[in-house]
Amino acid sequence: MGEKIVLLDEAGHAIGTAPKAESHHKTTPFHLAFSSYLVDASGRVLVSQRAHHKASFPSVWTNSACGHPAPGESLRDAVARRVKSELGVTVSDITLILPEFVYRAEMNGVVEHEWCPVVRAFVDAEPVLDPDEVEDIQWRDWEGVKALREDPQASPWFLDQMVHLVPLGEPLTWTQADERLLPPAITW
Repeated sequence: MGEKIVLLDEAGHAIGTAPKAESHHKTTPFHLAFSSYLVDASGRVLVSQRAHHKASFPSVWTNSACGHPAPGESLRDAVARRVKSELGVTVSDITLILPEFVYRAEMNGVVEHEWCPVVRAFVDAEPVLDPDEVEDIQWRDWEGVKALREDPQASPWFLDQMVHLVPLGEPLTWTQADERLLPPAITW
């Protein structure tokens, strides 16, 4: 059957599911996703370049890893699963940072329309990339991450997230947001 995404109404309630592979196109339905920022003990943040052959947003530089929670899967479990799959590392201390982040973006006729909570998580191993998902990675200090906003290859969701993340200061100082602000379709 393949991976399923959780479809949402505008208030964030689940209204069904759909196959992920068939759901990202010019009329992509509003659905649940997440973005993660992986941080090491020194405060460096992992940024990633999406694989050149991906159907949606190929080659863009963005946060560490993105994904879609499966129906019934908690946000923490979805982050751990996807980071392990894409980057081959185990995360710890997952912290909810932006529970209400919503965006819509288009590239090459493919639309992303997501309620996409943003989390920070820690890793202490070097990633092993899944070439179907990730083309390249870089560890950057926070100033280097902020500089990525000037890169024309930066993803639109990364740019929108940075508007909210930069005022929060260094990633090591980010604090847990209120999980009650998550969409009703997912548990923390």
